[in-house]
Amino acid sequence: MTVAAELARWALDLRGIPGDAASAVRRHLLDGLGAAVAAARSGAARPAVDVASALGGPPEATIIGGAGRVGAPAAALANGTLVHALDFDDTHAGGLVHATAPVLPAVLAVGEEVGASGAEVAVALAAGLETICRLGAAVPHGFHARGLHATSVCGVFAAALAAARLYRLSPEQAVNALGIAGSQAGGLLEFVNTGASTKQLHPGIAALGGVLAARLAAAGATGPASVFEGRYGLYGVLAGRRVGGAAVLAGLGERWELTRITIKPYPVCQLSHAALDAAGRLRPRLGGRDVDELVVEIHPDAAQFVCGPGKERPASAYAAKFSLPWCLAALLVDGTLTTATFDDLDRPEVVALAARVRHELVDSGGVAAGQPGRVIALLADGSRVEAAVERSGGGPGDPALDELVRTKAAANLGDTAIVATVDELERLPDLTSLMAALRGPLDILPALRDGVSTLEVVDDRSPARRTRI
Repeated sequence: MTVAAELARWALDLRGIPGDAASAVRRHLLDGLGAAVAAARSGAARPAVDVASALGGPPEATIIGGAGRVGAPAAALANGTLVHALDFDDTHAGGLVHATAPVLPAVLAVGEEVGASGAEVAVALAAGLETICRLGAAVPHGFHARGLHATSVCGVFAAALAAARLYRLSPEQAVNALGIAGSQAGGLLEFVNTGASTKQLHPGIAALGGVLAARLAAAGATGPASVFEGRYGLYGVLAGRRVGGAAVLAGLGERWELTRITIKPYPVCQLSHAALDAAGRLRPRLGGRDVDELVVEIHPDAAQFVCGPGKERPASAYAAKFSLPWCLAALLVDGTLTTATFDDLDRPEVVALAARVRHELVDSGGVAAGQPGRVIALLADGSRVEAAVERSGGGPGDPALDELVRTKAAANLGDTAIVATVDELERLPDLTSLMAALRGPLDILPALRDGVSTLEVVDDRSPARRTRI
């Protein structure tokens, strides 16, 4: 059997997931929703939301923060962009993929469209998360090294497979959906050199592509079963190497990579997190003394994205999220990094400290996102202070992981009812209550910020009900 056939057989036959995997699914569902709600309130994904709203379609699925419902593909586009817009969504270190961003929106859109139960949504989300992690981890840093965003490349397959399960496609149709998804796999990294917003769009485009691939397969379109291992398949063309099935499939159903996805405590590039955690430990040791220079150790694969000339003066808030010098300086000045940190890039104390950051390349073995972090401060009085961590927080084995997830959710969602609903995911008859909590009121905030004094809120389930605010 081909890799696509094996993945399709496994995903379609999956009848339950073990406790640790089930806990991870709820964890990443909650974290992904929080990231999307925070982005909806900030307006960070407004172009994608506006376009998705204009695409419209039958009222199948909800745009998070929107007042009504649109076609499932359009909702997947908007919500995928929302989850990733603030770079506050999770990361699988081995595959260097943002696992939830392209998968969850496809699952929510199709799950809402077909009336899937919470239990079925959970299994579909598990299948998609496991797929994107394994596809990326089969070639660690392989896509990034060739200028491709692994989240986008691998995400469209994961979204297609999760959608195929929810649409109840046959094994043959699911393989075709994966083959069709392969012709949509891509996502250029050139944004790192320009500050463009394409990275924010990548998960939305992947989620949209996955839903379309599943629908096309259901309608009779076909795709190559050898889409992964073939000469002109995913790895041969986009990673420049042939990859055997074992690299993707080994331990499938027994070893769950989705339990190894890291939750972000900071809304910045994951490749900076270990150094930032080290800086957090360093800060109280400085005792307010003047810093002449900060030396940060960074893996070579990470340095090309978060270090280098000009990074100390990012041109935009989004570019600042990919500047280790600026983020490091802001963390040392403020003691924290939040979404509000990036509202003012020109604070003199942050700019001055960022200019005194230099990096040293250190490869401790393994993938870039799983490296230790070390920061050394050379002080004006001639002394030296340093701090280090074995790996960034929020990952597997972090004893504070559950607390981090709950704290983030409380800050991003501001609604304990959503948290309680996610806790009951497997017992929900469908997604109605969850998605209803994610639309309507969220749309009020951007309008109020833009100076609208009166709003008319329409309940899409009963258009005659209108409330003036």
